[in-house]
Amino acid sequence: MRLFLVVCVLFGSLFAQNTYAERIKDVSMVEGVRANQLVGYGLVVGLPGTGEQSRFTEQSFKAMLSSFGITMPASLKPKIKNVAAVAVHADLPPFVKPGQQIDVTVSSIGSAGSLRGGTLLQTFLKGVDGNVYAIAQGSLIVGGLGAEGLDGSRVVINTPTVGRVPNGATVERAVKSPFTQGDHITFNLNSPDFTTAKRLADTINELVGPNSAKPMDAASVRVIAPRDPSQRVAYLSTLENLEFKPADTNAKIIVNSRTGTIVIGKNVKLQPAAITHGGLTVTIAEQQNVSQPQALSEGETAVTQQSIIDIDSDDSRAFVFDPGVSLDDLVRAINQVGAAPGDLMAILEALKEAGAINGQLVVI
Repeated sequence: MRLFLVVCVLFGSLFAQNTYAERIKDVSMVEGVRANQLVGYGLVVGLPGTGEQSRFTEQSFKAMLSSFGITMPASLKPKIKNVAAVAVHADLPPFVKPGQQIDVTVSSIGSAGSLRGGTLLQTFLKGVDGNVYAIAQGSLIVGGLGAEGLDGSRVVINTPTVGRVPNGATVERAVKSPFTQGDHITFNLNSPDFTTAKRLADTINELVGPNSAKPMDAASVRVIAPRDPSQRVAYLSTLENLEFKPADTNAKIIVNSRTGTIVIGKNVKLQPAAITHGGLTVTIAEQQNVSQPQALSEGETAVTQQSIIDIDSDDSRAFVFDPGVSLDDLVRAINQVGAAPGDLMAILEALKEAGAINGQLVVI
């Protein structure tokens, strides 16, 4: 069985021949421009008998009636199979203003069987500081389904105890952003790297001027910015669309042991080593050839590099290769033999254990 599409090696080689660039906005985020988490506690009503009968649900139900001016005797125990206690949470995006709406997620926190068909009553959503930033209410959309028989048998599809209310919360309070404060803005890289930070700063300096941007560490680049908010918005709009070439990623090999998928980065190289594995012999070597031009052709003598791969699948058992040979050559050789995915995984693990691979081996 051939190792087709099992080894996705040439992510690196696909990009090695072409210089690619990324926009600043795609590899970083502006410090202080972030979402904030909101959470609240509420009740879902109107359930078709799939609610719950618990003490805190009863207490919440009585408190809700009390807010409407209805007082229930302390000894009275209401039957509320159509009600469920829920936790409501949402993300408040940056720069959202009062009156705008955001999506909310509703999750059962009791023994309710399903939230399908329910309606969330008015729920206050609070931030970490305890202030109310949004109020949620609306009909739930539930993707899951549950069914239970009289004999106790039950079938559940997806998760019927979690639902969403699109645009279900109205923002009541805005979060102050530090975006317009100070004389600088800071870009924080999504993947910290010293080389990438320096290149990002150099790109901004080429446009704005020397020392306008300074890399603070592997993750942050601080840029001088105007104080006027309108000018700062236009300034940032220009900067975030600048393109530059990020640093190459670390040499890494990702092995998915469940599916047999192996991804090898372009910077992974092999060191001198020999491996015995089954009945396969792969010999990989590099040699230099001298290309001599024909007489009177006015050409120049050139030295070319040639990879020699010799494969033997009978009795020989050693993998031999010279230092600096890429894993691409090794993979192609094993593919020609028709080895199973497990063979390559075992070889990679052995190479890493012997210190013959310069990259990081990650098994998932």
